[in-house]
Amino acid sequence: MSDVNFNKLVIWINALIPLGLLAYDGVRGQLGANPVEFFLRTTGVLTLTFLLVTLSITPLRKLSGMNQLIKYRRLLGLFAFFYGIIHLSTYFVFDRGASVLSAFDDVLQRRFILFGMTALLLMVPLAVTSTNGMIKRLGGKRWQRLHQLIYISGILGVVHFWMIVKSDIFYPAIFGSILVFLLAYRIYIKAKPKMSSARSTA
Repeated sequence: MSDVNFNKLVIWINALIPLGLLAYDGVRGQLGANPVEFFLRTTGVLTLTFLLVTLSITPLRKLSGMNQLIKYRRLLGLFAFFYGIIHLSTYFVFDRGASVLSAFDDVLQRRFILFGMTALLLMVPLAVTSTNGMIKRLGGKRWQRLHQLIYISGILGVVHFWMIVKSDIFYPAIFGSILVFLLAYRIYIKAKPKMSSARSTA
């Protein structure tokens, strides 16, 4: 087994451990007084975590020079989508009784759900076009532009989390701070050549 395949196996195992623990605690009735809410909150946090880890690959690769990190970005992004689907499915089935009308009414009454659903919806085309075949079909530049939707998805996800907790914003603030740093780093990297060019011509 190559190093890349071994590392991907490690990612698979570690990414699925939280879900296994949730299932184990659920079977034992150890998810607290409100199991659905606990499951929703946990899968939502896991979605945001994997999304931010995915976004951190580029800065880590450029700062460390470890270009091989790019080989794991797709898998991490798909796990973000995977947990997002579980998060939404849990809400729709167990909180809304699989009723589209009930879910629609809930979105109108609680706008934070709209932010969350939109964040996940924006991840759908990213997951669909994550294969090498789709990259070739779209072309590198078009593919990169499309996958910039992850930035909007990340912002909406943090806002969704922030609006849920209302008063205790400690954890949403941590996620938000990390996201701001990751986005600011990308803006800096894009602006750096222009800044250097402006200095050289001054």
